[in-house]
Amino acid sequence: MELVCVGLNHRTAPVEVRERFAVPSGKLGVSAKELLAISGLEEGVVLSTCNRTEFYIAGEHAGEAAAELRRKLAAQHGAESDPHWYEHHRIDAAKHLCRVVSGLDSMVLGETEIFGQTKDAYRQALDAGATAGVLNRLFQRAFGVGKRVRTDTRIQEGATSVAGAAVELAEKIFGKLAGCRVIVIGAGEMSRQTAQALVSRGASTVFVTNRSYDKAVGLAEEMGGRAVHFDEWQAVLAGVDVVISSTSAPHPVVLPHHIESVRRVRKFRPLFLIDIAVPRDIDPACGEIEEVYLYDIDTLEQLAGEARVRRERQIAECDRIIEEELKKLNLPGT
Repeated sequence: MELVCVGLNHRTAPVEVRERFAVPSGKLGVSAKELLAISGLEEGVVLSTCNRTEFYIAGEHAGEAAAELRRKLAAQHGAESDPHWYEHHRIDAAKHLCRVVSGLDSMVLGETEIFGQTKDAYRQALDAGATAGVLNRLFQRAFGVGKRVRTDTRIQEGATSVAGAAVELAEKIFGKLAGCRVIVIGAGEMSRQTAQALVSRGASTVFVTNRSYDKAVGLAEEMGGRAVHFDEWQAVLAGVDVVISSTSAPHPVVLPHHIESVRRVRKFRPLFLIDIAVPRDIDPACGEIEEVYLYDIDTLEQLAGEARVRRERQIAECDRIIEEELKKLNLPGT
């Protein structure tokens, strides 16, 4: 019996490829059951989130079936994505799942949402009759590992990316981010990562504006948000809690008078400004307004760098826990 994880690398795959291979959350069980039609496969679980699309498969010839799965997906979705696929076999596949569930493979290191998403994916596959001995034992052990990692280590302390640092600061300002509203000015990669990180922690509404409206539409669709024409973004400012700005403009885009004009309508609620543009998108004078919290990319990079050094020891401890727990599993073929 072989164990394989086939995954699409969302960090390198363009948006259109990620979208084509994404599986709706309500269809994960059906998709897992469909995997069993591939010769050599006896078990399957499909995990699909905004940060990953992965297929965990087990069977006598799962290694050969993995190649057939990739061919089938490419034919089904009309997209060649070979450079963006990765595969983990046997014990490496088990380790990868444990790292995913533990939040070690997430954009925001140690984030907890992936734990629930993986549990849901497994439950749907189980209910669909797509799992048996190998994947049942693997996933149940992985959930135990994820729980132990978060209990026995400090992996969730201190964000190690610009996006993570921004989220951490936002949580300090607002408490829980559930219900927060965000506007993204500029549709670049850094904006996408930061907005995704906020959404993963509960932000409910995302507006996207960009000089190229088509790009704003593309990012808004990816986030489940709404595109706003560039000459209308100021009208949205009165209702948001967070502004992420990363354009290529040679001069500041967000000025103090933009904020001053909506302060009364906002009832002087806190406003978190994240400026990740070089040169700056947000006039530093905006940070002098009483209820405004302004952070630029230099500050966020510094915070992330300091946290990264502290986390290295914690990651090593997490991997030690994973190795220790997997020895108890005794998976066939590993």
